[in-house]
Amino acid sequence: MKFCVVGAGFSGAIIARHLSETGHHVVILDERSHIAGNCHTLRDDQSGVMLHNYGPHIFHTANRKTWEYIQKFGVFRPYINRVKAISQGRIYTLPINLLTINQFFDKTMSPKEAKAYIEEKSNKNIKEPKNFEEQALSMLGDELYYAFFYGYTRKQWGMEPKKLPSSILKRLPLRFNYDDNYFTHPYQGIPEEGYTNIVSNILNSDNIELRLGVKFEDLSEDFHHIFYTGPIDRYFDFKLGRLGYRTLDFERIDTNGDFQGTAVINYCDQDVPFTRISEHKHFAPWESDSFARTVCFKEYSRLAEPADVPYYPIRLANEKTMLDSYIRLAQDTSGVSFLGRLGTYRYLDMDVTITEALAACDRIDQFLGGNSNLPTFFIDPS
Repeated sequence: MKFCVVGAGFSGAIIARHLSETGHHVVILDERSHIAGNCHTLRDDQSGVMLHNYGPHIFHTANRKTWEYIQKFGVFRPYINRVKAISQGRIYTLPINLLTINQFFDKTMSPKEAKAYIEEKSNKNIKEPKNFEEQALSMLGDELYYAFFYGYTRKQWGMEPKKLPSSILKRLPLRFNYDDNYFTHPYQGIPEEGYTNIVSNILNSDNIELRLGVKFEDLSEDFHHIFYTGPIDRYFDFKLGRLGYRTLDFERIDTNGDFQGTAVINYCDQDVPFTRISEHKHFAPWESDSFARTVCFKEYSRLAEPADVPYYPIRLANEKTMLDSYIRLAQDTSGVSFLGRLGTYRYLDMDVTITEALAACDRIDQFLGGNSNLPTFFIDPS
């Protein structure tokens, strides 16, 4: 059988690899000039630093199967994401932990004392938080909320935090110890040769035909089935409208030595126009001392226009209603399955994308083995 996979990021690459290993011919295409999607990495010609071209990506997962799978295609070095934040002229550690709390309130509290202190400051009138702001106030109180989250969130999402769902904040931990690891997953790391090398190794199969710089809309061939990881609204030519995304603009900084001494610093104050600065040599600490020059990027978030790279699905009420309509349209369309962050219009970390793609591979075998039509969605995107 001949299959088409649209999008050469992790979702598409894993599907293509699996189909190729089961003896099928796969055409995988991407309209960009490179593979690996927004995880694309590339050695900088001037400095030698491995750059994360679309912003920093740290791999972390609690799924052992996912961790073992991805390691088959490249060496991962240990990496712990330790984020710093500047608020009101002072620098702190994120996520909020015991050091952050003691620094911010100029105290020397124990874990038990700090927990009671924050509990006292939290808004106890909010029993069931209905939005991001209520979630923060019920967890932290107003001082920590306005210092670390209000301004940053407004810049990141372009709207008042009270218009955002509470689930966004639930992703961030609050700790009453000195653990400054941004993630809690047992498996964490960054590939030694970058993510593009990993995806390249996944796609290294005689049965895979890679076409770059090719738009799906320009294809005229017939395929047994299409696996589509692009924007779901684009597949249908935006006939029901455009789903909303945030995008990022990057301002590059080149200098000698060490610019900020760490990989990521968030800028929480609302009057600072960018959200964070990332210094990319620090994402490879095993080689960072070998570079005489350094490369940093300031990140600016804004609403995505049609020609922009989509990063974060907005998924507010209007988008959710439109998405439901696209889901119904997709379910009435045969010969195509929608996968990944864009195909299901969900905010997904890399590990979740890979885990879902591996689960889809298992289901593909079941359907092909029974000569049944493949499902439109391998996971409910609503």
